[in-house]
Amino acid sequence: MSSTDRPGEVTAPVGRSFRRFRHALRLRSLGAEPGGARLERMRSSPHFRDGAFRNERPIDGLDVTDYLPLLRESLNREARARRHPARPVPVRRPDLTLPPVTGLRITWMGHATVLVEIDGLRVLFDPVWGTRCSPVGFAGPRRLHPVPLPLGDVGPVDAVVISHDHYDHLDLPTIRALVGTRTRFCVPLGVGAHLERWGVPTSRIDELDWYESTRVKDVEFTATPAQHCCGRGVRRRALSLWASWVVAGPEHRVHHTGDTGYFPGFARIGERYGPFDLSMIQIGAYSRLWPDIHMTPEEGVRAHRDLRGGVLLPIHWATFDLAPHPWEEPAERILRAAAEHDIPLAVPRPGEVFEPGMPLGGLPADTWWRECARGPAATPSRRTAEPAADAAEKPVVVDPVVERTGDPRGPAAPTGTV
Repeated sequence: MSSTDRPGEVTAPVGRSFRRFRHALRLRSLGAEPGGARLERMRSSPHFRDGAFRNERPIDGLDVTDYLPLLRESLNREARARRHPARPVPVRRPDLTLPPVTGLRITWMGHATVLVEIDGLRVLFDPVWGTRCSPVGFAGPRRLHPVPLPLGDVGPVDAVVISHDHYDHLDLPTIRALVGTRTRFCVPLGVGAHLERWGVPTSRIDELDWYESTRVKDVEFTATPAQHCCGRGVRRRALSLWASWVVAGPEHRVHHTGDTGYFPGFARIGERYGPFDLSMIQIGAYSRLWPDIHMTPEEGVRAHRDLRGGVLLPIHWATFDLAPHPWEEPAERILRAAAEHDIPLAVPRPGEVFEPGMPLGGLPADTWWRECARGPAATPSRRTAEPAADAAEKPVVVDPVVERTGDPRGPAAPTGTV
C-alpha cells in the first residue's frame, strides 16, 4: 500500500510516527513552556514587558539582509576550515582529589563550562557534556575536543548554575545525568520549567530574577544582568530570562558572564558586588552580524575592568564552531587586549586546573592553541582590534585519549537528545 491513501494525505501509521517524533522532541530537548505560578511570577518581573523578557536597552538582531553574507561566509571552504583546529586540542585530565590550597580552584572544562571550588563549595557553571549543542543528536555544532573528565568522575557538585537556556549552555543529557544527585540548580526565571520537565525536583531549583539571591551553605548566588536572548524553540523566544552570575563565599567571589554583549551594567555589577578574585568572561562566537549579544575579546577586557575583576578567565571559545571567526582568534585577541591593560590572564587547556590566588607565575598562560591552529593568527573579523603579537611557546601535552584516537573530538559523549 502506498504511504498515502490519496495525494497529499499521509496514512495513519506515518502520521502517528511523525506526531510521536514531534512529541518526543517537545518533551525532551526543547524543554517546557512556563505556566501557572511560574508564569505569573515572570509577568511580575520588571524585566518582563509586552509578553517577553527584555534587555536593559534595545538590541539589534539579525535582519533578513544579514543572512546572505552569513551564508556566504559559511560556504567559504577556506574560512570554514579555519573555524576548526588542525590538530587535536591538548586536553588535561584534572586531579580533583585534594582540596584547593587557597580555597579557590578553577577547572575550565571547555566552552562556558567551569568547575569552581570556592570556600568549601563545588559549583558547576553551564555544564555541557554532550557531543553536540543541538536539539537533536545527528546534526548541529559538534564538540571540537573531548570532555576532560567524564561527568561521573567530577565528584559531588553542590550547585549547578545556568546562565540561560541555549543549547550550548543548558544540555539535556548533562542535566538528566545530574538528576540523581543532590545538587541544587540556580537558574534565571523561566528556566526551571525545562528542568522540571527533565526530572529535576522543584525543591532543588532556585529560580531567580536579576539581583535576587539564594544561598547554598555559606555561599551566596546572585543572578545579575546580561545582554542576550533566550529560546530552545521558535515559539519560546524571550519566555525565560538570561543572566550573569555572582558567586560569593566568606573569603572569595567570582563572576560568570554567561553569554552577553557589552553593556553599561557591568560597571554597576562591579560597584555593587566587586571586586572579584576571578571573572569568567565570554570572548568567543562574536560577529559583526550580532554585535549586541556576544562580546569581542576587547569588549571582554572592558567588561572585566568594569567588574573590578582580578584574574581573567576567557570562556566560550575553542569547543564549538558557533561563529565565522577563526578557531584561535579569540585567544590571540584576548592575549593582546589583556596585556595592554596589565590584566592577569589565565588561558588554560581544557581540564587544566589553577588557583587564582597562587603567585601570578602559576597561572596557565602559554600559547598552547598555536600548536593546533590551521595558520598564523588571523586578521580579526571585527574592526576593534588586531591579533596578539607572538609570545614564547612551551611544549604542548596532548591527552592520551586524543593521541590514541587521533580525533580532536575524542571519544563519543552523550548526544544532544536522550
